[in-house]
Amino acid sequence: MRAVLAAEPGVANGGLGEIDEADLPDGDVTVKVAWSSLNYKDGLAVTGRGKVVRSFPMVCGVDLAGVVVRSEAPGVERGDEVIVTGFGLGEERHGGYGELARVRSEWVVPMPAGLDMRAAMAIGTAGLTAMLCVLALEDHGLTPERAGGRPVVVTGAAGGVGSVAVALLAKLGHAVTAATGRPEEEAYLRRLGAGELIERRQLSDAPVRPLDKERWAGAVDAVGGTTLATVLRQTAYGGCVAACGLAGGAELSTTVHPFILRGVDLAGVESVRCPIRRRVDAWGRLASDLDRDLLDEMTVEAPLEDVPGLAEEILAGRTRGRVVVAVAG
Repeated sequence: MRAVLAAEPGVANGGLGEIDEADLPDGDVTVKVAWSSLNYKDGLAVTGRGKVVRSFPMVCGVDLAGVVVRSEAPGVERGDEVIVTGFGLGEERHGGYGELARVRSEWVVPMPAGLDMRAAMAIGTAGLTAMLCVLALEDHGLTPERAGGRPVVVTGAAGGVGSVAVALLAKLGHAVTAATGRPEEEAYLRRLGAGELIERRQLSDAPVRPLDKERWAGAVDAVGGTTLATVLRQTAYGGCVAACGLAGGAELSTTVHPFILRGVDLAGVESVRCPIRRRVDAWGRLASDLDRDLLDEMTVEAPLEDVPGLAEEILAGRTRGRVVVAVAG
């Protein structure tokens, strides 16, 4: 079957190839894959950068949507439309960029009412992560009323997680500030609901101080590094920062001042090992809360054979919003 394989650094280029169904890992559910999506981790895997994949060949693709063709699991029936995200897909186990995937039933989420398979992957792991960030802010008690007029800032706003986060927060009534290194995307981000745009360097290159002026009621940070450190210093008393990204680096140079003197919470959001109940709830909220017209606005569709070239684009920061991959052709 056709598949996009990870590149083994110094040995092979990866890209579109073939793999036998017999080589798929063990699992009690087999899915005929219709759609997947292109995320930052996929870009690293396809190009052989970083250490995302450590055994080869590996079918890339950290998520998938498709139809169950075989099942040995109670409650999962042949013909069911399902979503599978995370749990090492495309990193430790063959993922979504192949025509078939064999997975464990506890990873399978039934397709929520109101979504189809393409829309589910237009949301994808990035959209799921954005929703988990919003849920983290809500768990903390953040509402538009409690925000007191202060906006919620979203970093990496033109990317996959950021785009969905902007749209979700605006739909829920929050004032949203979009931080991006791509000012040419202003019209796009305003259509998603951003009320204000700021240049990425205002956060990534800000002077290092123990605390800054209280600018944000909360934040969704999809970047990390110095950007996250600045956002923490600028979050208002009692606020929360939901952090999910490492594109700006894993180092965090900060002090205890935001946490002790302002009572700011830092909520780490990791979609791969998210408990299934939380995962199902998040997908249900995405089906009901995310405007489908806006979802179409932020989505680009590509065939499987275009994935290697697009992997370079996503690592260079030249893609916008969500990229869905038509696996079935």
